Amino acid sequence: MKSTKKIALAASIMAVALTFAQTPSFAVGSAAAAQIPASVKKSGVLTVGVDTTYAPNESLDKNGKAIGWEINLFNAIAADLGVKANYVSANFDTIIPAIKGGKYDVGVSSFTDTKVREAQVDFANYFVAGIQWASAAGKKAVDPNNACGLTVGVQTGTTEVDDVKAKSADCVKAGKKPITVLSFDDQHLVNNSVSLGRAQALTADSPITEDAVAHSGGKLQLAGAIYGNAPYGIATAKGSTLVKAISLALQDIYKNGIYGKVLAKAGVTPGAIKSFTINGATS
Repeated sequence: MKSTKKIALAASIMAVALTFAQTPSFAVGSAAAAQIPASVKKSGVLTVGVDTTYAPNESLDKNGKAIGWEINLFNAIAADLGVKANYVSANFDTIIPAIKGGKYDVGVSSFTDTKVREAQVDFANYFVAGIQWASAAGKKAVDPNNACGLTVGVQTGTTEVDDVKAKSADCVKAGKKPITVLSFDDQHLVNNSVSLGRAQALTADSPITEDAVAHSGGKLQLAGAIYGNAPYGIATAKGSTLVKAISLALQDIYKNGIYGKVLAKAGVTPGAIKSFTINGATS
């Protein structure tokens, strides 16, 4: 669990461009690079919006540099394309609007690819994750399917917000108390809401919840099984050839083994995929 001091440091760096990623040196994939928009070819840089409060997928180190397995994965993609990635820390729910507005070329932030989001941006799919709940350790674990009347912590703008609201609506239909949604821009604050007793449970993507429990100092426990598996996608502007470039680069780093090594090192291999689709939302 990150300390308040570290959270404050992260907050002070929000919306500020981070250091250029160090990219590995291997051959540029010509088929992938051929799809890069002219503006990116000219600059040699991809500006990447990222929510750096979502460990272990993406976070900040003590020097304010973006780290995490998704960062490592995108660094490999950028290297395959022959460009550098410039990471800009931002609140999760501002990234897609900023891509639409041209502020960022790419969004790398554990985006669940959904039909609603596909109406705004395109996604290069690279991983599959589900929803996982956690609750306070030392107490009976919360049942995600029987959470009526509870307060649940969740990060603003995530698919988990919609999931909890749907569960709450079911509670009301059944004549039970609704679920109170306690939302935060920062995932660290979501985790702390349960540790500090402000919420009875939290919900996030499965790798995030598992990491939160592992680093909670025994304050959190997993609650219920993973459900709602869906693809993650790297977001690009709608209609841009960049999504094809990234998808082809993913195929390149899968074939040369870097994709598997990045996921294995992070311990997230169960979410690996073999077919790299574009806009693969199922709902």
